[in-house]
Amino acid sequence: MTKGGMESVEVFATESKGRGLKAQKEFLPGDVIFAEPAYAAVVFDSLTHVICHTCFKRQERLHRCGQCKFAYYCDRTCQRAAWLNHKNECSAIKRQGKAPTENIRLAARILWKIEREGSGLSEGCLVSIDELQNHVDSFGEEEKKELRTDVESFLEFWPPHCQQFGMQFISHIFGVISCNGFTLSDQRGLQAVGVGIFPNLCQANHDCWPNCTVVFNNGNHEAVRSMFHTQMRIELRALNKISPGDELTVSYVDFLNLSEERRKQLKKQYYFDCTCEHCKKQLKDDLMLAVKTGESKPSADKVKEVIQLSKDTLEKINNARMEGHYHEVVKLCRDCLAKQEPVLGDTNIYLLRILSIASEVLSYLQMFEEAADYAKRMVDGYLKIYHPNNAQLGMAVMRAGVTHWHAGLIEAGHGLICKAYAILLITHGPSHPITKDLEVMRVQTEMELRMFQQNEFMYYKMREAALKNQKIQVMPEPSNENAPSLFHKKE
Repeated sequence: MTKGGMESVEVFATESKGRGLKAQKEFLPGDVIFAEPAYAAVVFDSLTHVICHTCFKRQERLHRCGQCKFAYYCDRTCQRAAWLNHKNECSAIKRQGKAPTENIRLAARILWKIEREGSGLSEGCLVSIDELQNHVDSFGEEEKKELRTDVESFLEFWPPHCQQFGMQFISHIFGVISCNGFTLSDQRGLQAVGVGIFPNLCQANHDCWPNCTVVFNNGNHEAVRSMFHTQMRIELRALNKISPGDELTVSYVDFLNLSEERRKQLKKQYYFDCTCEHCKKQLKDDLMLAVKTGESKPSADKVKEVIQLSKDTLEKINNARMEGHYHEVVKLCRDCLAKQEPVLGDTNIYLLRILSIASEVLSYLQMFEEAADYAKRMVDGYLKIYHPNNAQLGMAVMRAGVTHWHAGLIEAGHGLICKAYAILLITHGPSHPITKDLEVMRVQTEMELRMFQQNEFMYYKMREAALKNQKIQVMPEPSNENAPSLFHKKE
């Protein structure tokens, strides 16, 4: 079954996981298997005034819709592109006097699209909105209560002159949003900024060690007058060589968790038991729980004590980061690492989590040399655990490369930036803003490296002079959020 640009994949019935997607031809790492525009998408409530409601880019100055005073856009191009989806929303917000929550807004956009086009197959969709899983029957009491609240709020917002839908169908739409909402990120891919529904992507089943990855591409509205204009979309990209007939899988959760933790998370959020090879055989769990080996191997009690200390410290770190007390975060990290290092192995996830936070916060505080040391150890551990073409690994290697570059460690910095570039070319593609930024850094560090190799003394002299004239660029303020996860789950 193929339709409009989806000729390379087909929907099939799996033995135990319901529907799935299968490759119809061979793909190589980095190939785009398909690109899909959102069926409907909205910006998160907390970011409606700083993110464009069409392309989901973060911008300094946005134009506000003069009618509802709620929606914001990069420019007239984005505003015009939004009108079909915003028109009904605009008058409903004006009528009610305020905008409802993101869930209500997304449900309303989906139902207005159904009103316009019907609920059958849309162009380029392999399945209709009617056929998407809603898992409402699996909801717990709390989720059912939230669902009832959402339906009531929706009915208050939904205009009386629009097509009326039955309670069961409205509940189905909210269930679909809860289970299939995809996280949209800003143009740097570092912050979750919205949620959208992509029916074809919803058909891809989960695997903790997948053969595909999903990247959100904000599009290029500046090219609107040329044939190269692209719209906001997701891209399903191959991570490995994929043969015709292979199932296409993506990971719904970050791999950097023990198999038991990943399974718990998947059961809670997506209502299924993961039976992938990595969970069944608990592959890589031994690395993630590694302890020091050798003559002074720590006792089981000592390991247990240090892991508990790590968990307690991570909680304290979260609280300190929320308050912006970054020097306190650094102190907590240093104290924790001093106790972890004699006990935990270099791939232990508790050690890696502290190293990651320490390197990020120290970079922000411009203590680059210490940050670089921690970043290097973090990357060495990640490389032994993650899939070699994992997007989160690529981003971590990039961050470590930038930290080394800022520390004046040009050889290691250039090496890490090249490694990150190789990963992100596969996961994000050459035209993604992150990859383009990385290419600029790669060229710059290569030039500096040649200068360093020709005359080390002169390189440091020039670097010193440059830093006096131009303060080194401040790293972004550390975020208290994890990297955006694949599917958005309302907490």
